[in-house]
Amino acid sequence: MIREQDLPLLVDLYELAMAQAYWSEGMQERAVFSLFFRDMPEHRNFVLACGQRNICEVLENLRFTDDHISRLRQLNRFQEGFLEWLRGFRFSGTVRAMPEGTPVFPQEPLLEIEAPIAEAQLLESLVMNYVHLESVLASKAVRVALAARGRSVADFGLRRMHGVDAGHRSARAYRLAGLSATSNVLAGLDFGLEVTGTMAHSFVQAYPRELEAFQVYATLYPGTTLLVDTYDSRRAVRRIVEWLKSDPDARVGAIRLDSGDLGAEAKDCRKILDDAGYQDIKIVASGGLDEYGIARLLEEGAPIDAFGVGTSIGVAVDAPSLELAYKLTQYAGEPKMKSSSGKVSYPGAKQVFRQFDSSGRVSGDIVALSHEQHDGKPLLEVVMENGRTVAGAVPPLDEQVRQADARLKALPERLLGIERAEPLRVTISEELKTLQAETLARVSV
Repeated sequence: MIREQDLPLLVDLYELAMAQAYWSEGMQERAVFSLFFRDMPEHRNFVLACGQRNICEVLENLRFTDDHISRLRQLNRFQEGFLEWLRGFRFSGTVRAMPEGTPVFPQEPLLEIEAPIAEAQLLESLVMNYVHLESVLASKAVRVALAARGRSVADFGLRRMHGVDAGHRSARAYRLAGLSATSNVLAGLDFGLEVTGTMAHSFVQAYPRELEAFQVYATLYPGTTLLVDTYDSRRAVRRIVEWLKSDPDARVGAIRLDSGDLGAEAKDCRKILDDAGYQDIKIVASGGLDEYGIARLLEEGAPIDAFGVGTSIGVAVDAPSLELAYKLTQYAGEPKMKSSSGKVSYPGAKQVFRQFDSSGRVSGDIVALSHEQHDGKPLLEVVMENGRTVAGAVPPLDEQVRQADARLKALPERLLGIERAEPLRVTISEELKTLQAETLARVSV
């Protein structure tokens, strides 16, 4: 497990090698690196950008310790002078970033880092990994939340996620995406999500009689949710009804269905409960669900009040990666760009202007150079200056969640469905296109 104090070593070797080359050549001018993606994943209408401001705390605290220096020395690749430079490393640059939970589109920088080139280069893999994880998970989870049409969705994904770091930080991304609860105790406590859970089938199996397991659990946890599909869901619900009628003090808040034809079972169980007068007992569904399964169940009229979703959001199963790029766009005041086939980038420090129609819905974005002025709301704001986080730039998580919800609701209605829709119009400014053409002509010589 990676310790937070070891994050300075979470780099790819070539970043250290390039940093040493910059150091040895005396290249200390400021550079601008831009973090963006070129193409929208196939199953997404937008990417929910997360992590690009929360990483400020990580950048502030990066320090190479004596132990780090000793371990790097073992690689026999670095000069003593450079290792001493690393020992004194403190990020001194500027970070401009979009707010947490901002819907973003291709070619739009989620953040830009301006710093002496060696400093900015060292951050590449750490920044990309940090932002990639939360953005990928949030972009899947928001689709599940949208499909649930306001019903509660709980995260059940910890056990199959790719590492404990993902299992922990996912909860912050899920809150920004609109999920309401998690079964992950540590993550829920750390990031303010309701901690929820029922029981495993093993608890029911451990008792000689299914009803006895239910009675023990409901006595210990009044108002709990009972998992009813270990053997036969309908029979289990009938037994619960008989028990509740015989014991007026017993309280059950919900039943949970985790297998089989969830729609048919939910309808039958709802009827059993309603006919017995237990309309207040809710039905929770889980078991291999994703946004498509949830949408289908609700379209069929399944009387399900809440959902538990695990693997599909925990590993973002249909789009588990985002082709993030961290590219040099300016050095020593001169625009820089990549021009290889299929990966042409835009030079210069940038700004994204989000435009709205008369109803307050997003009508389009303009990607422009940072000094340009356009109609709309500029999305990139200075969040770190001289290596320190700007006061108020990273608001409390509750406020981030509130703002993210407002940004989502401002999107065009077509983008808030789970089927692929006509993309948002993203315009490249004429000045940026001109600078790209001029830079391309210069680097092609």
